[in-house]
Amino acid sequence: MAKFLLNGQPGEALPLTDRALHYGDGVFETVAVVDGAPLCWEEHLRRLHHGCTRLAIAPPDAADLRAEAERLVPPGGRAVLKIIVSRGSGGRGYQSPESVNPTRILGLYDWPDYPETLYRNGINCTLSRVRLGHVPALAGIKHLNRLEQVLARDDVTARGFREGLVLDLDGNVIEGTMSNLFLISDTSLITPNLDNCGVAGIIRRLILDRVLEWGLRPEVRTLGVDDVRAAEELFLCNSILGVCPISGLDDRAWPVGPYTRAIMDSLAGDGQIAGP
Repeated sequence: MAKFLLNGQPGEALPLTDRALHYGDGVFETVAVVDGAPLCWEEHLRRLHHGCTRLAIAPPDAADLRAEAERLVPPGGRAVLKIIVSRGSGGRGYQSPESVNPTRILGLYDWPDYPETLYRNGINCTLSRVRLGHVPALAGIKHLNRLEQVLARDDVTARGFREGLVLDLDGNVIEGTMSNLFLISDTSLITPNLDNCGVAGIIRRLILDRVLEWGLRPEVRTLGVDDVRAAEELFLCNSILGVCPISGLDDRAWPVGPYTRAIMDSLAGDGQIAGP
């Protein structure tokens, strides 16, 4: 059962004039909580602040967020903490109100069911039939306008897949429906360029920052479907899933490779991802 704080107080309803409802006007973070500790907390706060700044929304006070998170998170076990910041309530029309108080929501959810076999054997994917539009002004940030991801996720789920890869309008591979993508070819660790669309994930950033530890060279570049199919190893990542190998993409199959295993074990051992 989810629990919520609305601007620091228990609540279950927003004002009907909140711009999150009307326009998806805000940002959010999804944080893994393990044994009472939010993982990668400072990294999530930095991205939240960056997203608010990009949208010209006053970011919430970090101390307030920490105190409210501590009120919600359980002392043991695993949970998912979601932080939402909307521009706040305003009148009808796209124009942002001149004077507005941002809305701050913290919600605590149950941990999802990710069976251990996903991490041991990998996840089988398909290509989503929903494509991402190019919106450089919003690329990278975790804004509330996520209808493309909703449609993409519904598409792959309806076809019996746990996850799918999403292309942009030019046919470039961008990410998973809920995750970032990495390829390993020779000694290069490659992830798609997100200049035009996609979400720059927290675990994606951690991996790029630490890639030299695993004897790999980082590359961020445009990737096509043929690049994905030619890769030696593939994996997905996000803050809740952690790092999960890809075992198949439609008719192409991969074993779980040694670099992927090393990255999974390293990040889990350092307490930066929850792991299986």
